[in-house]
Amino acid sequence: MVNGKEAFVEEFVLHRIGAEGEPSVFSDFSAVIKGELEQQFLRKLFLRPFTNMAFTCEFAPGKNTLQELCRKIYDGDSTVENSEAIAKHLIAVAPEDKLPGGDLIIAKFSAVEVGNAEHEAVGIFKFDEKEVFLESTLKDDAIALRMKRGLGNVKPNKACLVVFSGDSPTLFIIDNQANTEYWQKDFIGAQAKKDHVNSTSDLMNITKTFITEQLPQDFVVDKADQIDLLNRSVQYFKNHTEFDQDEFTQEVFQEEKAIQSYKQYSDRYQKENDVEVQDNFEISAHAVKKQARVFKSVLKLDKNFHIYIHGDRNKIEHGVDENGRKFYKIFYEQES
Repeated sequence: MVNGKEAFVEEFVLHRIGAEGEPSVFSDFSAVIKGELEQQFLRKLFLRPFTNMAFTCEFAPGKNTLQELCRKIYDGDSTVENSEAIAKHLIAVAPEDKLPGGDLIIAKFSAVEVGNAEHEAVGIFKFDEKEVFLESTLKDDAIALRMKRGLGNVKPNKACLVVFSGDSPTLFIIDNQANTEYWQKDFIGAQAKKDHVNSTSDLMNITKTFITEQLPQDFVVDKADQIDLLNRSVQYFKNHTEFDQDEFTQEVFQEEKAIQSYKQYSDRYQKENDVEVQDNFEISAHAVKKQARVFKSVLKLDKNFHIYIHGDRNKIEHGVDENGRKFYKIFYEQES
């Protein structure tokens, strides 16, 4: 979703969040590193964790401290001063027992690609830990070795990338710890964004749960037919750029009773889970790629066999022999 290969880290500020009563330390300068090797490292450290994300957020309506401070950085105000205000905002809203000490980095980016367009962005990254690495130096024909701790391949424990795309910034959020609602609610003030990315993900999830959980309650359907429906639904999303509910239900479910059952389930699911999906929207290819991984096409028979069904449902038959043993009969043309 986020492509940072051509992005540029304009500057960044590192603050130290104190732990267990220790005071926090706020930097009074920003780092500007323009070398290509250094930029490659910074892009990897800051932007790579967002590459495979297929869920977008936005700032909730109303007064929002983080939104205002990020907007000031975007508009060209002092990154140092506003980053310190961001750090103090985090300390103020986080419960003491749930905010570990560590490095908090605020970075300003240009040319961050989202949706085939480049945007400016501001990132907030919280690193609770550092990794150990070995540094070797050569001096006076002698090799010196030192063990150091720093940020390298370690991923942020929490992060928020604010991409200024149009009137409403798009947010990508990382929160790798449990019981830290403060990060998304109190610090960021985020809500799910009503866009085609989330609509694609939500609709595919609704379809999967309907086929695997609700459909067997409403109709007599065997596992192979369920897998066939999952495959057909994924293929629809892969083969179309626009979602149309009537077209989708006809192609996937075909029978009117199944279609009505699906629509009723979809309406109920959206109400119960506070999700809103339109009948027509642009399909996000990235969201399809990510969601398709959970559409299992494996037919598991006891502990003896796994059958992968990817194509023609008509080439597999289900039955019961005269001794009551259940079986599947498979037809094929080539063996490899």
